[in-house]
Amino acid sequence: MDLNNRIRAFSKLGNLLGEFTGKYKNNKTLTQKEFIWLDEQVHQAMDKNAWFTLPHIMEALSSIAHQLSEKMLRQWTGQYPNLEASGGEPQTIGVVPAGNIPLVGFHDFLSILIAGHHYYAKPSSKDSVLPKALASLLKWIEPGFQDRIRFEERHLHGFDAVIATGSNNTARYFHYYFGRYPSIIRKNRNGVAVLTGRESSGELRLLARDVLLYFGLGCRNVSKLYLPEGYNVNNLLDHFDDFENITDNSKYGNNYDYHKSVFLINQVPHYDTGFLLMKKDPQIPSPISTLHYEHYSNIGEAKEKTRLHGDQIQCIVSHSQEIPGAVPFGEAQHPRVWDYADNIDTLRFLTSLNQKDT
Repeated sequence: MDLNNRIRAFSKLGNLLGEFTGKYKNNKTLTQKEFIWLDEQVHQAMDKNAWFTLPHIMEALSSIAHQLSEKMLRQWTGQYPNLEASGGEPQTIGVVPAGNIPLVGFHDFLSILIAGHHYYAKPSSKDSVLPKALASLLKWIEPGFQDRIRFEERHLHGFDAVIATGSNNTARYFHYYFGRYPSIIRKNRNGVAVLTGRESSGELRLLARDVLLYFGLGCRNVSKLYLPEGYNVNNLLDHFDDFENITDNSKYGNNYDYHKSVFLINQVPHYDTGFLLMKKDPQIPSPISTLHYEHYSNIGEAKEKTRLHGDQIQCIVSHSQEIPGAVPFGEAQHPRVWDYADNIDTLRFLTSLNQKDT
């Protein structure tokens, strides 16, 4: 199975998911039986993890469908001229994905298989249904993937390289356990936003999505705002009301009630929308249902603050052209296929494994 076949298979998977989510309404690739089966998988995932809501799962599937356009896949893989020509034997890549949001580990799945390697994963107990469902669909589309995808319920063994994602604490364990293998080990990161005070109402509403989509659990969710001095925080939070019902989710609501009580008992100055708490704090990570902020005196200072904390930042949201690599408001959870987690080029890493065997 060559690279063209692999690209076409993933492109067909994208079309199928686009049709399922309603993104592409004219395709006829999904039969009624397949639609019902995939719908059952979605509801099983919801039953296993109360953080996984139907809108969030459909959002994740729709985002993946967009990534898997054949044009985007060819543009991405075209940046790696040695991807197909290395001639090395396929390697078995052990994967320990996170489970914080639906299908958060899909990009590693895609990268490993596009690179011609074998995907061998121990899925997170929080997100075990959906990855297996998409793997089954891909095998149905291209039977050549049958022997290239394997899931392990206990401990990984017999692999050649590792990609593992977890917290800062689990990363230390990963380094100890996987240290003798070629590896990518990812830690905690969060999104931040740099506001200038010139944002439109539409941009501020999109910022609310960057903060609260997936209940703020994703590594690309904005957990910290950099605001110009004198910024009107109340005006900002007035644009977050699209999410006023977020506390209907009991897990999120419990977190909001808990942190609100802590702030009140400890007399911590804060803003409260009734569903989101916002306080001044230098830390990048913020607890569920809270948002940190910090002031800056000029855009150069904001740029420097983000640079100093670069090892904690997954992405930066801003419309300022002076912030390198900033993504538009509303796009934090819609990375392009070449936007790599922790700025580690996964496909280059996987291609290098092939080159060692030439």
